[in-house]
This record gives sequence, structure tokens and C-alpha cells, in this order.
Amino acid sequence: MTAVAVALAGRRVLFLFRLATSGQPAPERIEHAKANVGTEIKTQLVEVFGQRKLLKWTPSGTAHFFVMWAFFILASVYLEAYGALIKGAITGTPDFHIPIIGTWPVLGFLQDFIAVACLLGLVAFTAIRLKNSPKKLGRDSRFAGSHLGGAWLTLFMIFNVVWTLFLARGAAINTGNFPYKSGAFASEAVAKILPSGETAGEVLEGAGLLLHIGVMLVFLVLVVNSKHLHIFTAPLNVLFSRRPDGLGAAQPMRSNGKELDFEEADPEVDVFGRGKITDTTWKGFLDFYTCTECGRCQSQCPAWNTGKPLSPKMLILDQRDHALAAAPYLLAGEEARAGFGEDVLALLDKPLVAEDGVIHPDVLWSCTNCGACVEQCPVDIEHIDHILDMRRYQVMIESSFPSEAGVMLKNLENKGNPWGMSEMKRAEWIEELDFEVPIVDEKMPEDVEYLFWVGCAGALEDRAKKTTKAVAELLHIAGVKFGVLGPMEACTGDPARRLGMEFLFNMLAQQNIETLNEAGVKKIVATCPHCFNTLANEYPQLGGTYEVIHHTQMLAHLVEEGKLTPITPIEEKITYHDPCFLGRHNKVYSQPRDIMAKVPGVQTQEMHRHKDRGFCCGAGGARMWMEERIGKRINTERVDEALTTDPDTVSTACPFCLVMLGDAINEKKNAGEAKETLEVVDVAQLLIKSIKGA
Repeated sequence: MTAVAVALAGRRVLFLFRLATSGQPAPERIEHAKANVGTEIKTQLVEVFGQRKLLKWTPSGTAHFFVMWAFFILASVYLEAYGALIKGAITGTPDFHIPIIGTWPVLGFLQDFIAVACLLGLVAFTAIRLKNSPKKLGRDSRFAGSHLGGAWLTLFMIFNVVWTLFLARGAAINTGNFPYKSGAFASEAVAKILPSGETAGEVLEGAGLLLHIGVMLVFLVLVVNSKHLHIFTAPLNVLFSRRPDGLGAAQPMRSNGKELDFEEADPEVDVFGRGKITDTTWKGFLDFYTCTECGRCQSQCPAWNTGKPLSPKMLILDQRDHALAAAPYLLAGEEARAGFGEDVLALLDKPLVAEDGVIHPDVLWSCTNCGACVEQCPVDIEHIDHILDMRRYQVMIESSFPSEAGVMLKNLENKGNPWGMSEMKRAEWIEELDFEVPIVDEKMPEDVEYLFWVGCAGALEDRAKKTTKAVAELLHIAGVKFGVLGPMEACTGDPARRLGMEFLFNMLAQQNIETLNEAGVKKIVATCPHCFNTLANEYPQLGGTYEVIHHTQMLAHLVEEGKLTPITPIEEKITYHDPCFLGRHNKVYSQPRDIMAKVPGVQTQEMHRHKDRGFCCGAGGARMWMEERIGKRINTERVDEALTTDPDTVSTACPFCLVMLGDAINEKKNAGEAKETLEVVDVAQLLIKSIKGA
């Protein structure tokens, strides 16, 4: 039985390995794991064995914790079962025990405890699945789209493992072959209800042992052929995932395992993003194998929650299903492929993104890059990396993307900002201040510590300019010496990169890095989380390394030091919206709240989705410059959530969020659904209002 099961499982594992390694190499993943052994060991302990992410979802996380640990601990019971069968065959007495620890009551207790906890976990899983059934909830169910039959079969097989375990152990107690004199409380209870006769006990013990092992072997074959393959692949996927997570920096484009050099790249030879399944790296295939179909990503996705076709879960599953369907032909070799029919060749060449492809274009372009999927995934799947690679191919090779985004790209290329405005307008906001702001022409003055990176929105968008002026005034009041680049500043390239136009991002980034390096810039403060993320996390990929902080981090520090003192009370009820690229992508949650907490009179009220479960405004992933034609507008959904707190003001810390939430609030006012006095402001505006009074 064991030989057959191991052979079948081994064959499947070899097939999956060959399929994954037929894709693109990803040597950087292995190199990173080797270079950070200590970090990776800690991560395995916390994420895999400690189940940190799963335990955020308390009921299902707790159930999974015990079921997972049952797999580890009950391996000792399987060792005992094999030992009993072998010793019984040799000596006639199946009274085997594990050397040294095999008679300790504490081990017997632990085995029974985890088995009972596992049973309770199965009950919890069953209740959760029934409560969240897609038949009842439709797309509101996080299990919508999952392969439900496989999940129920797995629960049934785990149940079979547990009841056969108690059958074998209870019978062994009655025959006197059980190694534990005490501790195994559940097994002892089962023994009392089993026939206690010598012959009946021996028959039940043998049958129980064989059933227990047989169920496990059948389960092994099922696991490697189902979504529960994650039992084995999750530790590997966590090991080779990005640190601290798959958020923050977008990854450079790679071809054949090396970073793509655009000056020497050849579309005929090099891989530009991901156009076909063969363009996927082995880490991408590992993501496919590891998806548990739990739907946590789907339940948090702003696109899915507003009626759009993007489900991060289905994005992974659709690619996985296509890869498995095409696998026999992908692995057949060049000579064998020559004999394939047109239908097979069409499957091999099927585009990943097309109206009749694996992924519909509307799915791809619905993503805001908010990172909710990556944040919630318990097995470290990197959904955004998949989406960006597919976007890169669509934009740079197929020239297929929403038409409005084309205007944004032209403006970036010609004018250095998404709106196509003159670079001379970047410094106009300074004229509205009553103090001088140094504009860095060539070199940073020696007495200037920080470069204030204003950003395109902060310099050119009227609402965002209020934040820019507030931050400048606050820095001036606190005595912080800062300067700006003015007309020398260009877009960081974030919209281009998140759209998929990597070449334009490189061009803008290199231009800015050259400007910053020639000016001798060391420290940067930025108001836009997208600029902040790009400067801090992505420019180092191209040689631009600076100390970058967000304005809320700087202001919170200045308030804490007493250099800024809010005095005038602001008697308002305020709810704070977490910008995705500040919060989830860079884990800045406390500082904006710390600032508001120091403003007298402010009464804060959190929305039900906040911090790491915050809901996007809809502007990220270059969606700021694309029309939202499908489903409910994401910014409208977020403002509806804000209105449930009955706020006087909505605060945030991002110019994109300021614009998106402001537009939605204005729509609500026009419809009579929001107070006329309701407004959205940056936390810096609240702080300057309290410091300066009226």
C-alpha cells in the first residue's frame, strides 16, 4: 500500500516540479533565501508554524492552527502504527512504542488532545463553509469561484484520519498493546465503548491500524492532486517570497533570470513581462500550486467588492488551471510538439490576457495595486507581481491598455507630469507663502537638511496644493531647513510603472536620480505616499539611495519633540482613511493617528475597514488616470463607509486619496446624502489649523 501510494504521489510531484521549472528562472529568490538564513528561519516559525496571518481571522485561523498542528503531531501516531504492524508481523505482538519518549503520558495526552482539537476544527470549518456558501451569498462569499468539492473531500478525509486513529488506539488499549498507561484520555474513552474480548480486540486493532494507514496513503495521493498541495508547498512559497512581504517596491523586469537592460533588450529574444504561461517564473508556478482557495484576498479586494471582475484568487486559479491543462504539451519537447494538431498548438500559444484568453483585460485593468490581497494571503502569494508582469507585456509589446492611460503616458514623457502642465508651474505654490522656500538649482545649500519632494499632485493639483503649503509652513515653524527642486522635479514614474510601462519609469527615475545625486541630496520628505514608496523602495534598484520619510512621520516626530504644538481646539468628529501605499505597502499606520491625537478637541472614529484591512480610494495602480466603468466606484464605496461614522471631516495623508474621496463627497453632497460642511483634508491641514488658530 505504501509503495503504491508513494509511487503515485512521487510521480505527481515530479510532474509538478518539471512544469514549474519549464518556466523562467528566478535566481534572485534562491540567492535572497541563502543570504538571509536567519530571517527565513524566523519567518518559517512565525508564518508557517505560528500561523500569524491566519490567526488574524480568529475563528477560522484558530481552527486551521489546530488542524495544521495535528498533521505534525499525529505523524508520531503513524510511526507507532507502522511500528505496531511490523513488530506484530515479526513477533506476533504489536506492542511497539517510539524509543525513549514512546511511553510518556504527556505524549499520549498531546496526541489525543490535538486529534480532538482537529475534530473541533473540522466542525468549525464545516460551519464556516455552510455559513459562507456561495449558493447563499453569491459573490459576497469568499469561497465564490473556489473548487468546493475538493474542499469537502479534504475535510472528509481528515475526519477519516481521526476516527481511524481512535479506533486503532482504543482497540490497542483493550488488547494491552497500547504504549501509554495514562494521558490518552480520548483513546481511553473510545476503548470503553469498543468490544473488549481478546479476539474482537485483536481484529479491531489490526483493522484500525490498516484503515488508519490506508486512509493516510489515499489522502497523500489526493493532496498532491488537489488544492491541498499547499500542505507541502506553503513552506516553500514562504521561503522564496519577498521580504518583508510582496508589497512596497515593484520588482524590476527580468528576462531569463537577469534584469532586463532596455538599451540592449530584443523583443524577439527577451521576455517582456508575461504574455504566455511559459513566461511565468518557477516562483509564479509555486504561487499557483500554493493557493488554498480560501478567498481572503477576494474578500478584501476593492475591485471585487465593487462589482468588478477582478478576483485575486481567480487570477491565480485561472492561470493554474491553464498551466495544468497545457502541461502535457509544454513538457513534450520540440520534436513531439511538431506533431500536435492546431487545437493543441492554440492551447500552448493561448495569450494570458485577451478577451478570449486566460485572463480578461477587464480583470487586469481593475487592479489598484492596493496590496490587500498580498497582505491577507496566508501563504505569501504575490498577486501584484503577477498583475504587473501581465500589464508590462500588454503595454510594451501589445500596446493594449485603456485609452485614457495613453494620454497620461504622453504627458509623462513630454512634460514630466501626468497632467501635461508646464514644469514652470511646479513652483507657483511658493508664491502663496509668506516666507522664502529655497529652490535647489544645482547644489543643496549646506544649511538645508531636507529636500521637500512636492510631487506632481502636490505642485499642480489645487486640492493637493493645500497640503503642500501646510507641510511647508509646519516645517518652517518647526525650524526645519528644507528646499525644493521646483521645475527640476519630474514625476517619480510611479503611474508609468504601475500601468506597466517600465521603460518610461526607468527614463523618469534615472533623470530624477541624476538630478538628486548632482544636487547632493541625502534626505527627502515626501507628502505623496506613491512618491514616498517609489523614492524609498524602488529608486535603490537603479542606484538612487536616500533617506526618505513621509510627511506624517516627520510631523509626528516634530510634535513629539515639542517643536510643533497644536493649541487651538478643533471640535470635530474625524475619521481617518489609510492610504494604501502609506499603510499596507509601507506599514505607516500610527503616525497620522498620533498627530490627530495631539490636536485638542478632535474626536476620532475608525471606519470598520482600517489599517491593514483599510479600503482603497481607487486611485492606485495608475487607476487615477483611467475611467471606472464597471460596477460601483471604489471611492464612492469608501465614502459610504466613512459616512457610517457620521464624521464632520474625513482625514487622510495622500493627495490621490484627497482627490478621490473629495470627488465622492461632492457627489454625495449634490445628492443630499452628506452634510454640506463635510470635507476631506490632509492631517497636515488639521495640524496647521490647530497651531495657527483661525
